[in-house]
Amino acid sequence: MNVTAPHGSVAPGTLDLTSSAPVPLSRLVKVEMRKMVDTRAGMWLLIAIVAITALITVVFFFASNQRDQTFTNYMGVMATPQGFLLPVLGILLVTQEWGQRTGMVTFTLEPDRAKVMVAKVLAALAFGLLAVILAIVLAALGAALSGAPGAWDHIGPDDVGKFALLQVSGVLQGLAFGLIFLNSAAAIVTYFVLPIAFSILTSVWTALRHAQPWIDLGTSQQPLFGGDSMTGEQWAQLLVGTLIWVVVPFALGLWRVLRAELK
Repeated sequence: MNVTAPHGSVAPGTLDLTSSAPVPLSRLVKVEMRKMVDTRAGMWLLIAIVAITALITVVFFFASNQRDQTFTNYMGVMATPQGFLLPVLGILLVTQEWGQRTGMVTFTLEPDRAKVMVAKVLAALAFGLLAVILAIVLAALGAALSGAPGAWDHIGPDDVGKFALLQVSGVLQGLAFGLIFLNSAAAIVTYFVLPIAFSILTSVWTALRHAQPWIDLGTSQQPLFGGDSMTGEQWAQLLVGTLIWVVVPFALGLWRVLRAELK
């Protein structure tokens, strides 16, 4: 005998979720950030970022000339190690649950995959900004202790902004490669090998050499390392390079995640 529920009511034995509030985005962001701390790979990566950034600061303090120990130079020496590690953090934010087969749980608790991806992006940006804050604090500490003449000269919001842009774009690029491959090893290897190989190709191939600042992200990002103001053309080159190496891969990866079969 079939039991028909009256209009506007729920049939017996049915779980009614229509009045349940959706999971807030802020909670999803906290969950994504906690995932990095809860996994062994994520925890050690975060420790490595903090430890190596601090170690570079100490080495530069004792190994360099006093006149070179300016705030800007401290920021410069910390850009490279963070630039290598932060993209890996972005990759792990995406790939760890696919590799550990916990994606089914994630997308069952929150079926809106696009919302989960937004939370991952915000978590990646949060980690990137925390790394920038760490670098700023250590650079300020190193410059203050060094007593170098002109340690604080030519420092403006644009210098800190360029450093933050450099680090955050690295995190997002790693996130994009992670979305494309959904595999940690493949994404990490491709992230480091492909841009380097492409940069070498554009350097040795004469026909592409004039276009290198427009299509090679590493080349277009070079002005971000300097203390000089960037020209309009340099900003345009950075925008095009970011579009090619960050935005397009992210869009392709997002398209794949929204349609990928969960196993």
